[in-house]
Amino acid sequence: MSLQERFRGTGVALVTPFKNGKIDFDGLERVIEHVIDGGVEFLVSLGTTGESSTTSDDEHRQILDFTIRVNNKRLPLVAGVFGGNNTAGLVDKIRKFDFDGIDALLSSNPAYNKPGQDGIYQHYMAIAEVSPRPIIIYNVPSRTASNMTAETTLRLANASDKFLGIKEASDDIYQVAKILKGKPKDFLVLSGDDFITLPLIASGGDGVISVIANTTPRLFTDMVRASLKGDLPAARQLNNQLLELYKLLFIEGNPSGVKAAMELQGLCTREVRLPLVPMSENGVHLMMAELEKVLGKF
Repeated sequence: MSLQERFRGTGVALVTPFKNGKIDFDGLERVIEHVIDGGVEFLVSLGTTGESSTTSDDEHRQILDFTIRVNNKRLPLVAGVFGGNNTAGLVDKIRKFDFDGIDALLSSNPAYNKPGQDGIYQHYMAIAEVSPRPIIIYNVPSRTASNMTAETTLRLANASDKFLGIKEASDDIYQVAKILKGKPKDFLVLSGDDFITLPLIASGGDGVISVIANTTPRLFTDMVRASLKGDLPAARQLNNQLLELYKLLFIEGNPSGVKAAMELQGLCTREVRLPLVPMSENGVHLMMAELEKVLGKF
């Protein structure tokens, strides 16, 4: 199986379970087994959904090492701890990082200092020069306050084969279509938002890095696989089944929503770290009602 085929389909942005302020490793093991049993194609550890911004470097290492052991090479593993707006510091971190057991890294656009398109390009090229693993670019303007245009994405995709693909979360279908039209053959285009996955794949995309796959992995991976096979009637039916849940998972922020759903399923607690707060009781009641519609009794 080629490198690109290993990352085609459903990747799951794993939550990081907590209990009383500490990492809940038993919960993390349950989550990993749950999503693998649910059919996801690859794992993403310590992305935004994994609360990487409120876990320490020591905790990052513990979480990654634990995930590597539990996964035991069953699925490709992506590390998502490589965002940052200090290019030199990020380059130094990558040089010193132990990538054993990690198949690729996920890196988001620099936030806060709002670089222009050439600055974004130069930032990623500096990462590519030192990274020992393939890179998935992460364009998420709602969090970084800067959008990477289709032109910049294609410039990077053609500049280095170190770029495996992009997690595109601009929610701009025209921008996605321009990337799909101009990309190199082996450059993957993955959805960064669950609700846009079906139209992205129907336009020629390759899959998704998902939040909802933490809680309903089987239904969601079935939807993605049907989409990739071109069975759009089946994909639409499953997508419609999940449609309200997509929205509900984000009404009080991510991962507060998905952790509430997972607490209801007995996978982990809904505890998050400040400045995030757990989903409200009203939100939990709405979540339970929707999960029962989607999953039946659980």
